[in-house]
Amino acid sequence: MKPVCLVIGAGAGIGGTVGKRFAREGYHAVLCRRSDEDGLNRLVEAIRSEGGDATGYLLNAVQPDSIEARIAAVEEQIGPIEVALYNLGSQVGGRSLEETSYKVFELGWRMATFGLFRAASALCPRMAERGRGTVLVTSSTAAVRGNEGQHSHAASMAGRRMLCQTLNAEFGPSGIHIVHILVDGAVDAPDTLGKMLGAEKFRALRESRGMEHDGLMLPEKIADTYLHLARQHRSTWTNELDLRSFSDVPWWNS
Repeated sequence: MKPVCLVIGAGAGIGGTVGKRFAREGYHAVLCRRSDEDGLNRLVEAIRSEGGDATGYLLNAVQPDSIEARIAAVEEQIGPIEVALYNLGSQVGGRSLEETSYKVFELGWRMATFGLFRAASALCPRMAERGRGTVLVTSSTAAVRGNEGQHSHAASMAGRRMLCQTLNAEFGPSGIHIVHILVDGAVDAPDTLGKMLGAEKFRALRESRGMEHDGLMLPEKIADTYLHLARQHRSTWTNELDLRSFSDVPWWNS
């Protein structure tokens, strides 16, 4: 039985690329995303075409019991989850306080913080019983710095960061590696950043900062780092990590 890598938030950027990377290393990649079943199927087929194992599921993480039921089903039907990636964002767009409704603010929290709490509640006790497991959590600069128009995003991501620290304090001694990964910069991902900016602006950004300039973060290289984190010896665990392009100014200096 192959070890399982569960990805919650398996788009064509970081999530899907991490799933592919772990599949190449012998994991069964379980890819979950909210929508675009065709895109999900393409990711699964791409992994299988390389000789890897993958399964895809549509998952609306804000629906009650959706995360918990999926984790239970994977553990029962596919195998123990050795690595889990929580890769859901909570960016609801730049909005003033007046434009941020209660519903919008709460949605960011449900995706970024409560969803992670639910995943950890369903998975960490299972991992602790086995005495091993890794939970990788993709985060953003908003977790450590609030900017104008980010009321929901910054509050929810900061909550995610504190939740990771709390989970590590409880489950680290049981052999569970919790990692908060702060992605401090733009990722070269057409299906995420590309959709936010629009095709024309994204193309211009790639030409000015991406490709040979190495100013956009490459999902394939991010995936290499995630794999390294999952393989770390427990005598030298990383619990929080910043990632950014060499040409970007770190968040604390900008």
